[in-house]
Amino acid sequence: MGCAGSSQAKADGSAKKIRKPKPWKHPQPITKSQLIQMREEFWDTSPHYGGRKGTVSGMNEKKIMIDLLLNSFAIGIAGDVFCRLEIWDALQAAAEAELSLAQAIVDSAGVIIQNADLTVCYDERGAKYELPKYVLSEPTNLIRET
Repeated sequence: MGCAGSSQAKADGSAKKIRKPKPWKHPQPITKSQLIQMREEFWDTSPHYGGRKGTVSGMNEKKIMIDLLLNSFAIGIAGDVFCRLEIWDALQAAAEAELSLAQAIVDSAGVIIQNADLTVCYDERGAKYELPKYVLSEPTNLIRET
């Protein structure tokens, strides 16, 4: 089951290709472990950065499903929640993959790429997903731990 509908094809028929983010510098030098912690915090709290993942008005995914089933909400609402879950999962997988695999992931998930470095994307329903540079690449002032 996937999110299907629109595609990211441009007028000339080609899809927008993703690229590595431009080199960037963190305001303060950070270690690899600090970078990993920042990334984990982002993915754990991604609903606050655009789109939705697993929560709607503070409810977790299981609570949403129970409420949907018990209250007989429209099936479209459940599909929307799971579509957004898929997009966040696809974006995380793409952010952690090599470029060619990342391209295949976003293409198959129906992610619409606004910025080629994946910092701004949309799903086919128009929900915006913003990814900070630190989940996409390492800063130039990363402190190498020994």
